[in-house]
Amino acid sequence: MSGSIEQRVRASGLRPTRQRVALASLLFGHGDRHISAEELHEEAAAAGVRVSLATVYNALHQFTEVGMLRILPIEGAKTYFDTNTSDHHHFFLEDENRLVDIPEGPVTVANLPEPPEGMEVAHVDIVVRLRPRRPR
Repeated sequence: MSGSIEQRVRASGLRPTRQRVALASLLFGHGDRHISAEELHEEAAAAGVRVSLATVYNALHQFTEVGMLRILPIEGAKTYFDTNTSDHHHFFLEDENRLVDIPEGPVTVANLPEPPEGMEVAHVDIVVRLRPRRPR
């Protein structure tokens, strides 16, 4: 088990089980990335980590609840998880089903509606969908 990954899982308040640590190592061992549960499940299988898809989903949602991941629902049934939890926005490359971080810069959202009584805006996610130019 990777000591620093195990410590990160423990510091988040989760019990560092073998499966959680193995999945966290796959998630966080390669820098910031966007990944679906299915993709992580495939990576785990390729790495020899025996884990069900349901366990992968559970772990991803647990990591999200403790602030280790951000959840990004993009394609209806397709949900991506982002290891970069800072406030940032995304391009979605439609032909590749791939998310890319928008470089930091002047992205603004104006005229947000007033939230209902007792509520506050927690976060605004901007996803700009891209496709190759079509001939005119």
